[in-house]
Amino acid sequence: MSRFSKPLALRPDPQERGGGPMPQTAMLLAAGLGKRMRPLTATRPKPLIEVAGKSLLDHALDHVRAAGVPGVVVNVHYLADALEAHLRRHAQGLDVAISDERGQLLETGGGVARALPLLGEHPFFVINTDNLWVDGPVDALRLLAHRWDDAAMDVLLGVVPLAGATAHGGRGDFHMDAAGRLVRRHPRRVAPFVYTGFHIASPRLFENAPEGPFSLNLLWDRAIAAGRAFGMVHQGLWCDVGTPAAIKQAEEMLRRG
Repeated sequence: MSRFSKPLALRPDPQERGGGPMPQTAMLLAAGLGKRMRPLTATRPKPLIEVAGKSLLDHALDHVRAAGVPGVVVNVHYLADALEAHLRRHAQGLDVAISDERGQLLETGGGVARALPLLGEHPFFVINTDNLWVDGPVDALRLLAHRWDDAAMDVLLGVVPLAGATAHGGRGDFHMDAAGRLVRRHPRRVAPFVYTGFHIASPRLFENAPEGPFSLNLLWDRAIAAGRAFGMVHQGLWCDVGTPAAIKQAEEMLRRG
């Protein structure tokens, strides 16, 4: 691991939480190989692919800034030097820490677990850099923080209705009850909600996590079984930018938004 600067601890945000804490660190997942985005990722990492004249990474950084989150942790693996150089130029105003996975790609869960010393002891945001969204009436990250209940939750996922999931080819991810608790889609059925790529996690979620590479889905399933995985419906637009064909759809969504 290396740092540009020391990540910040949790600080109160009276306006957003009525005196309660707001996450002050966001983990941006940027270490993947970007295989589905080939050939565009032959010479640059997927987070640096541009949509509407701005890299996917910069779109994520803009959301972090807009939410008032000062600390950012970014994991790097594929073409890591390019990502680090980009962050030095484009992450102005943010405290940036690098979680270096050059030696081994750790997948989503392993990547966050490795970065826990940089993320601190309090709940933090996790953001996939290959999803784009347009905020609704309320900033999505601020709304997610407002809905967070530390006594009841280990993870709170932003979700979007399947019908409004631009460029998403799946059959949905979750069902959600009236209290917001999540359950997985049955393998042979359709589910009404799709994960947006942004969520809040408590460090508790990673207790007894496995060593090495693993998916966050493993920990989410454990939280679902314990009744501690919840969802919040995103109120704006959202697009899964997973393939080159999705870039035009994402740009059209941004124009609408």
